[in-house]
Amino acid sequence: MAADLTAFGDWLAVPAVVCLWAAVLLRAPGALRSPQQRGLWLAVATAAAAMTLNLPDLVAYAMDRGAGYAHTIGLVRNLIGVFSAGAVLYFVAAATRGRRLRIASCAATVLWLAALTGLDTAAPGHGTHTMPPAGEPVPSLAYWLVLISAHVVANTVCVALCWRYSRRTASRGLAAGLRLFGLGTALAGLFWLAYLLKALFGSTWAMPALPLLMNLHGLLRAAAILVPTLFTLRRTLDDSATAWRLWPLWRDLVEAVPHVALNKPRSGRVVELLWPPVPRNLLVYRKVIETRDAILILGEYVRPGALEQARGHAAGRGIPEQRRTAAALARVLREARRAKLDGLPGQPGGAAGLELPAVIQGSREGGDLADEAGFLVDVAEAYTAQAAPEDVRTP
Repeated sequence: MAADLTAFGDWLAVPAVVCLWAAVLLRAPGALRSPQQRGLWLAVATAAAAMTLNLPDLVAYAMDRGAGYAHTIGLVRNLIGVFSAGAVLYFVAAATRGRRLRIASCAATVLWLAALTGLDTAAPGHGTHTMPPAGEPVPSLAYWLVLISAHVVANTVCVALCWRYSRRTASRGLAAGLRLFGLGTALAGLFWLAYLLKALFGSTWAMPALPLLMNLHGLLRAAAILVPTLFTLRRTLDDSATAWRLWPLWRDLVEAVPHVALNKPRSGRVVELLWPPVPRNLLVYRKVIETRDAILILGEYVRPGALEQARGHAAGRGIPEQRRTAAALARVLREARRAKLDGLPGQPGGAAGLELPAVIQGSREGGDLADEAGFLVDVAEAYTAQAAPEDVRTP
């Protein structure tokens, strides 16, 4: 059982390292521009480097090359690991805006690195750094205690603060990232706690689980820094779905009132989504604004009382109450559009013929644009459902 657990943990090493490096590379452009994210990105990048140097095949290769080569790989791996622990502390300090903690994390990292280098140099000639099941740690017990203390301190502080601030923040993305990072750090803390028990008391019962703990920690940290990317992707997909559903209504209204559109409509909504005429994050915003402006102008072509008649028609058809306003607006907009395209005269100041729904009025006054977009999607669906056969077009 113990051998199987170790084997599974070793097998997970390559996927964990690949996921870490993929996450590091994907997040590099945004993280390096953001002081708040830079420390987190650096912590994960250095952890990825340390875990790369700890891959079983790489360790075996280093051992085959000779004691000097194995020693260099082991020392560099541990120094990078301590630097990663310092980066974790710095990330926590940056997230909490604690100037003293930032200074303390930098000072502690320098001291830990200097102590490790000095203890390694002072130790008798040795190969790779290891803590064998039996016998003395290599290069020395003091070296391992310094190494373990760096990780335990950094991980403990990080877990405590990630948990605290994940419960306080109003941002779901930040809370998810902090919890994933904190959970991964907790697994790394257990890893080093097991080494501490081995160093001080010779306890080896937890050793078979250590590769699994370390590699799960890598996967969770990779997921933590990818949270902003996943939230951005979800927002992009939601915006694309909204723009797709708004297209029929927006296209017809802009055809009747072309001057409200910032850009000429594309030939179809597939083309519009693949090559949007505005930055992708503004696509829904422009669709909503231009649809609203077109509705205001077409209000001059709405007959007095037409909206109330349309509401009665919607009620008579059994349309749910929460959708009746959207269905009624869709009907009067279709009639107003036809009147405008037929060249019929409008009624200046004809807003009295079309009382804007509260959700559109609220958005114009600085309300929630998302609510207006949702309402206009309902209008677009009703508008499409009401289309006469001759009005139906291929998107």
